[in-house]
Amino acid sequence: MSKTVLITGASSGIGLEFARIFAREGYHLVLVARREERLIQLKKELEEKYSIQVSYFICDLTVFDAANRIYQFLQYKKAQIDVLVNNAGFGLGGEFSGADLVRVTEMVQVNVTTLMRLTRLLLPDMIERREGKILNVASMAGFLPGPLSSVYYATKSFVISFSEAIAYELKDKNVQVTVLCPGPVKTEFQNIAYDEDISLTNQRRIPTAQETAEYGYQALMAGKIIAIPNLYNRFILFLIRFLPRSMIVRLVYSKQATHRATYIKESA
Repeated sequence: MSKTVLITGASSGIGLEFARIFAREGYHLVLVARREERLIQLKKELEEKYSIQVSYFICDLTVFDAANRIYQFLQYKKAQIDVLVNNAGFGLGGEFSGADLVRVTEMVQVNVTTLMRLTRLLLPDMIERREGKILNVASMAGFLPGPLSSVYYATKSFVISFSEAIAYELKDKNVQVTVLCPGPVKTEFQNIAYDEDISLTNQRRIPTAQETAEYGYQALMAGKIIAIPNLYNRFILFLIRFLPRSMIVRLVYSKQATHRATYIKESA
């Protein structure tokens, strides 16, 4: 009997690639995103190619009751979710003192609150069945303080800490929790976070969304708790253990400032 995976943020980027990977592996899909036309196209693609069932739910994850709406949809469809992929998220750059308060709050809602609430709603059924998997998408940013992107870094820190904690709580209940922590990935994220021309992102040698999703899927199936793609990323995290926090903050600020100055100059 085929299992079912729920993927948020499934219309593009890593979420889209997760949908293709799980479909390839024979899972039925429930896809959640805001852009219906993309989900319709993806549903047609995957059902024709893999002979699976694909449902989708259009939902704005920035609203407080988004998780409840998704859960109600699942109840209406009588869908049992075997794997939850909390992939949806976005970032914003710039000094916090000048941030758009509405957009910053929406970012916390998507990256933290909706992820947490949806996990809470689906966990009891997994625990009762003594079977289930949860994959939360965080970031390398979650291990660091992030001046010029402070709230985004903080939200990803929450996702890492939250995932590690519940993974331990669930270790004897046969429910697996994995948190995927990629570095920069070639997706639409750069456009949203920095208003960056995607052609500039494509010029840099960074992993693709497909490569990142494939790594995340394999890590989930292998039972890893913290999954960090790329040996270089793991090496960086090893090095920062030996640096004082004051130095780490300065280094991140310098990197963020240089990055922002570069794309502004190149886009001019």
